[in-house]
Parts: sequence; structure tokens; C-alpha cells
Amino acid sequence: EGNSMHSLDSLLQGSATLHGKKCGLAAGRSYSGGGAYPSVSLTCPLPGVPKAVFAAAESRERFETRVTVLENGLRVASQNKFGQFCTVGILVNSGSRHEAKYLSGISHFLEKLAFSSTAQFGSKDEILLTLEKHGGICDCQASRDTIMYAVSADARGLDTVVNLLADVTLQPRLSDEEIEMTRMAIRFELEDLNMRPDPEPLLTEMIHAAAFRDNTVGLNRFCPVENTDKIDRDVLHSYLSSYYTPDRMVLAGVGIEHEHLVECARKYLLGVQPVWGSGQGRAVDRSVAQYTGGIIKVEKDMSDVSLGPTPIPELTHIMIGLESCSFLEDDFIPFAVLNMMMGGGGSFSAGGPGKGMFTRLYLNVLNRHHWMYNATSYHHSYEDTGLLCIHASADPKQVREMVEIITREFILMAGAVGEVELERAKTQLKSMLMMNLESRPVIFEDVGRQVLATNTRKLPHELCALISQVKPTDIKRVVTKMLHKKPAVAALGDLTDLPTYEHIQAALSSKDGRLPRLYRLFR
Repeated sequence: EGNSMHSLDSLLQGSATLHGKKCGLAAGRSYSGGGAYPSVSLTCPLPGVPKAVFAAAESRERFETRVTVLENGLRVASQNKFGQFCTVGILVNSGSRHEAKYLSGISHFLEKLAFSSTAQFGSKDEILLTLEKHGGICDCQASRDTIMYAVSADARGLDTVVNLLADVTLQPRLSDEEIEMTRMAIRFELEDLNMRPDPEPLLTEMIHAAAFRDNTVGLNRFCPVENTDKIDRDVLHSYLSSYYTPDRMVLAGVGIEHEHLVECARKYLLGVQPVWGSGQGRAVDRSVAQYTGGIIKVEKDMSDVSLGPTPIPELTHIMIGLESCSFLEDDFIPFAVLNMMMGGGGSFSAGGPGKGMFTRLYLNVLNRHHWMYNATSYHHSYEDTGLLCIHASADPKQVREMVEIITREFILMAGAVGEVELERAKTQLKSMLMMNLESRPVIFEDVGRQVLATNTRKLPHELCALISQVKPTDIKRVVTKMLHKKPAVAALGDLTDLPTYEHIQAALSSKDGRLPRLYRLFR
């Protein structure tokens, strides 16, 4: 061992002496085994060996998001990323918010029917087998304002992938058998939604319906049971002819060359006649969201939600929300920081500082009131409005106290903001953003959604710079503006002790967030 250490030492000394000579030779040295080194020049190119290509920092432009608009109005957006796999998909500006003139639930149907039989592919299995050749997977997700068809596969299969996406989006067969299967799947999903121990999806629906009553983002995202039998191929075609037009679509890709994606888009998405014909459907609904505020209550016996040896205790769930702003406004960043600062989660969440244990809803609510099972802040944002809400759950007997704790937290948002907690929230938001954007499907969704809404994309470093600029005065300003609005309230479970909507509104207009006192003669 000592011998090899000695030879390594001499090697390092030898290489040090060679620097500065034009063509130093490693002559006269020997291996630790005794054999002599070959006399090879270390500074001149080696004979018969190809010239080395050294890695250099790429120019920044190579990693910027590039956008091309085709003649028919379709936008093609791409982001280069190292690796042999790519994520490509079509995003359509269409969702439950556009269903005012149609039967509610169409987007839910389209999401379930995605990647079924098309003009070229006879069945879902055929599509999956085609993707399997390129190691691919597919998925479709519908939200209130966007529907997204996405495929992750080997980048060498890009041509096949774009062809498949174009066919799935514009040429679906929508056979009677597939529609019947979708009806069954939706009925099952609706039953499951009402039986789940986690009521968060249901509460989110309710708070949107309360905040934007009967308009745009307040329309139901899930198909109502009574509409499952009414939605058929004609209804779907009528909707598709209005909303699935090239000017409302973005073909987004991550991990591929932009020129190649544009070439595939021209080949498969330019001048294609959709299966529902080119006749113009009804006028597109361009309504702007109207915030109404209000309350939606669902009295529900939650005692049988989870039976078993250790059942989840019976809880009442409350969500209180106020209108924030759209993601196109400058105030969107302060609201995102505020949401991070409120944080929160379940009372059983374990973990250290990275888990948000220092957020306000942990420090002021869950740590002080042992009977609270959950207190979490959410921020939903759309192109013309937004909603900041707090979800809390506790035993039905403590509903009144729980509501008061939440209204107090809303009022305290407008108070003093500590420098340390603000910096922590900003750092957490930046790290969450950067960590999420490590993943290729997340980058794809970010590129697609931003280009669909604004025709460009703000890069992560630009967003981080905006987050860094948020000051305590910005938080105070956006909260003060938000507290002038009427609240939206969603309540689920045993609501015997729930304060009236007027009392909740009065608490949010008061200085300390307390509910008006109740004076009862007989307690």
C-alpha cells in the first residue's frame, strides 16, 4: 500500500512539473509493479486518437421555451430537456366553466372517454400497444378551464405520438358502447366521492359553487347523476365543434427539438377535418367569472364514513374562502406567498421544518387547539379570478369555536407580518417551485398552461425574482383588499352548531375576527 501511495505521489509531482513545458514526456517512470511507463506525450494530441470534444456550457437560448403559431392558430410550444424520454400533449381551453349553455358534465365525460377508439385505432388496447413500442404511457385530465391529453414516451417515437394525440383529440369514435361504459364509470366515481373519508374534493366543489354561484368556475366539475343518461354522441359533438378548435389549443412538448415538434404538428394537425365536421358550433362562452360569495351546506351523517377496528372520528368540515386574484395579475405572487405562509395540514403530519411546521396554521391553530384535526390553506387561481380558502375539521361540538379560529386567522393576515416568517414562506415557495420543475410532466403542464393563457412562459428564475421582491406591505395590501369581499362558505357534516352566514360575515368585518356573542336564556 505504501509503495502504491508513493507512486501516486510521484505521479502528481511529475504531472506538476510537466505543466508549462510544450510537450512533456512521462519518461523514466515505472509502475509500482516494476514495469516502465510508455513514453507518451501528455500535452500534444495522441496519434490515432480522435480529437476530444469538450463539454461547454450551453447558450441560455437553448433552454428557453419556444413558441410557434401555425397558420390555423394552433400554438406549438417546446422546452428542451436532457434525457431520452419526452412528454408531449395537447391542452385545450375547455372545461366545466364553459358548460353554461350545455348539459353539465360534458368535460367529465370527455376526460373518461379520452384515448378510446379513434379513426386510426380500433380500441384503447391498440393505442396502448402502439405506445408500448416506445415505452409510452398516456393520461387525460380535465379541470375547470383546461383539458389536457398527454403522453410520455421515448423521444424517437415523436412522430407516432403526435399522430396519436391528433387522432385522439380530433377523431374520437365515441361509440355507444364506450359512452355506456363511461356512464357506469362516472356513476361509480360519484358514489365513491360521497363515501370517501377525505372530503377535500367535495368541499372544493362546494366552495367554488358558493363563491361563483351558477357561473363559470362555480359550475360543477363532476357530472350530476341526472345528466349521465342525457349526454350522448350528439351532445358531445355539439360541444366539441365549439371548443376543440385549433386557436384554443396548444401542442406542448418537453425533451424534444422545437423544429421536429413543429414539423409533426404541420403534418398531423394542420388542415385536419375533425370527426364532428368543420361547421361552427354555438358561440364560445367568454363570460368573466362573477364572484357572488354565499354559503353551501350539506348536512351529512359522517359517523359511518369509516367503519372498522379504529374508525376515523366523526368530523365536521368547514371551508371559508375569499376572492383573491387571477394568475395574470401582479398580485398573484403575493397571494402565493401568503398561501405558503398560512400553510397548515393535518394534525397527524409528522416531520421537521421542511414540512411546513412553522406555518401560521400549524403554530397558531393546530399546536394550540389539540381538538382540531385539520387546518389547511388553499389557493385556486384562474385567468379572471381566484379563491384563497382555509379548510378546517373538528368534532361537531366544536364547530362554532373552529369557525371563530379560522375567521381570526383571516383577520390576522392583515396584521403585522414578521420578517422571518415572510422570508421562510418565500424560500419555501421558491424551493417548492424548483423541486416541482425537476419533473418532466410538471414542466410540460407548466409550459402548456402558461402558453395557453398568455402565449409566452415565465421561466423559473423570473418567478423566483418576483417572489424575492414580495414585501410585508404587499401582503397587507392584498389581504385588506380581499377582506372587503363577502365570504364564501362550504360546510359538510353535522352542522347543528354552525354559526349563521351573517355571523361569519360579521366576524370577517370585525377588528378581531370574533363571532357576535350568543346570549341564550337557557343553555
